[in-house]
Amino acid sequence: MYRGTRLGTIRAYWLGVVVCMGGFLFGYDSGIVGGVLTLESFRNDFGYGESESTKTSSFAVSLQQLGAFVACFFVWPITHRLGRRKSLMISSTVFCIGVTIQTCDTGSLSAFYVSRVIAGLGLGSATVVVPMFSSEMAPKELRGQIGCFFQLFFTLGIFTSYWVDYGVSQNYPSSVSKQWQIPIGLQLLPAGLLGFGTLTLKESVRWYVNRGEYEKAWESLKWIRASEGPEVHEEMQEIRVGVEIEIKEKEGFTFRELLLKPNLKRLVTAFLVFLAQQATGATAFAYYSPQYFQLLVGKSGTRALLLSGIFGAVKVIACATFVFFLADRVGRRITLVLGACGMAAVQIITAAIVQTKPPSSADNPQVTSSGIATVAMIYLFVMIYNFSWGALPWPYVSEIFPTRIREPGVGVGVASQWLFNFVFTLATPYMIKSMGWGTFLFWGLANVVIAAYAWGFLKETKGLTLEEITAQMDGREDMLHRKMGEGEVEDGGVWSGRRGSHDFTTKGAANGKTSVSGV
Repeated sequence: MYRGTRLGTIRAYWLGVVVCMGGFLFGYDSGIVGGVLTLESFRNDFGYGESESTKTSSFAVSLQQLGAFVACFFVWPITHRLGRRKSLMISSTVFCIGVTIQTCDTGSLSAFYVSRVIAGLGLGSATVVVPMFSSEMAPKELRGQIGCFFQLFFTLGIFTSYWVDYGVSQNYPSSVSKQWQIPIGLQLLPAGLLGFGTLTLKESVRWYVNRGEYEKAWESLKWIRASEGPEVHEEMQEIRVGVEIEIKEKEGFTFRELLLKPNLKRLVTAFLVFLAQQATGATAFAYYSPQYFQLLVGKSGTRALLLSGIFGAVKVIACATFVFFLADRVGRRITLVLGACGMAAVQIITAAIVQTKPPSSADNPQVTSSGIATVAMIYLFVMIYNFSWGALPWPYVSEIFPTRIREPGVGVGVASQWLFNFVFTLATPYMIKSMGWGTFLFWGLANVVIAAYAWGFLKETKGLTLEEITAQMDGREDMLHRKMGEGEVEDGGVWSGRRGSHDFTTKGAANGKTSVSGV
C-alpha cells in the first residue's frame, strides 16, 4: 500500500491521466476507423465499391500502424535530448496535422492514406514516451496501476469510438459527409488534451538525473511526491545511485551496448512481449469488431455496430476493475500465463461453434442461439484480455530497462507492438474473408504458444523499484545494496555526489526534513 501524501497520490494519478491520453488516442483511432469504413457515406465520398472494401480497410488501418512503427525509431533520440514532456507535445502536434487532413473531404484515398501515416507518426511516438514517462515518475507502489492506465484509456477510447460510429450511423443519412467526418475529427480533442495537459506536469526525475541536473531532479521528485520527507530523500538517493552505477559501468553509450547480453535479453523480452500482445488477436478485433461480429450474427442492419458498442463497454468495465482493484495486488507473470490460457480456451470454443453452427444470413436476420453463445464467448475473451495481456505489457516493458537504455529499449518494444499491429491489421480483413471460423482457431492456438512463453521466460517485477529490477536482471542485487550502504550517506545524514559541473547535496536535519542545494 502506498503511504505517500494525499497530494502526492493525486499528482501521480493526474500524471497518469494526462500522459495516458495517448492511450485514449490509440484506442479511439483503433475503434473508429473500422466503423467508419463500413459507412456508406465514406464509400460514396471516396468512390470505391464493395469489391474494393477489403483492400481499402486493410490499407486504411495498417498504414497508420506503419507510420507508428517508423516513429518508434525516431522518437527515442528526441526524448533523450528534449525530455518526455516536449516529446509528447511534438507527438500531439504531428497527430493533429494528420487528423486534420483525414477530416477534409478530399475525395482521394491516396490523400487519406498519407494522412493516416502522418497521424501514425504522432501516435507511435506518443506510445513510446507515455509508458517511459509514467514508469519513471510513479511511486513503486502505484507504478503497476498507473502504468495500466494506458490500457484503461485505450479501452475508453475504443468504447467512445464504437458508440460515436453507432450514433452517426443512426442520426446522419449516408448522403451526408458529416456521417464519417464527425467521428474522424473528434480525435483532435484528446490529442489537444494530451499536448496541453503536459504543460501541467514536471519533467521526469530520472531523465534529469541521467543528464546530471540534480537540482531539477530533486524539484521534480518533490513535486510529484508532494513531500520533502526522509522517504523522498531515500528515493532520490536510490535513483541517483542506480543511475551512477549504470554510468560508471557503461560510460559512453553506443548502439553496440544494446547487444551486450543483459541488454539484448531485455530487448528480446520487450519485442516478444508486445508480439504476444498482438498475437492474442484482441487488437485486430478492436479494429475490425463490426466485421468480426458479422461472422457471428450475420450482416443484417447495424447489429454489428451495436454489438461493437457493447463490446467496448465490456472492455472498459473489465479494464477498470483490473486497474483499480488488482493491478498491484497480483503478480505480473502468473496473470499473463493464466490470461493466455483463458483466451486460448475461449477462442477455440468460438471457432468450434461458428464452424458447426454458422450465423444467419442477411435474408434471415434472426440471431440464433449459437450466435448469442459466440458473442458471449467474445465478451468473455475481451474481459480476460483486459485482466492480463491488455494492461500488463505496457508497465512490464517500461520496468525492465535501466535508465541508460530505457529510451531505445522501450522504443524497440513499442516498435514491435506497432510492427505486428501493422502485420495483423493488414492481414485480418483477408483472414476474415478467406478463413471465416478458422480466424478464431488461429488466435486460440497462438494464445497456447503465448502461455507457454510467459511461463518459461518472463520474470516477476511486481513490488520492485526500477533500480531493484535492473540489479535483478543484471545479477547484481548485492552491488546495489552495498553501494547504498557505503560512503554515499555520510555522518549526520548528508548525501552528496558530483557529476560534471553539478553538485547535489541532500542534508538530513534533526527534525527529519531534507533540503537540497545545487550549483
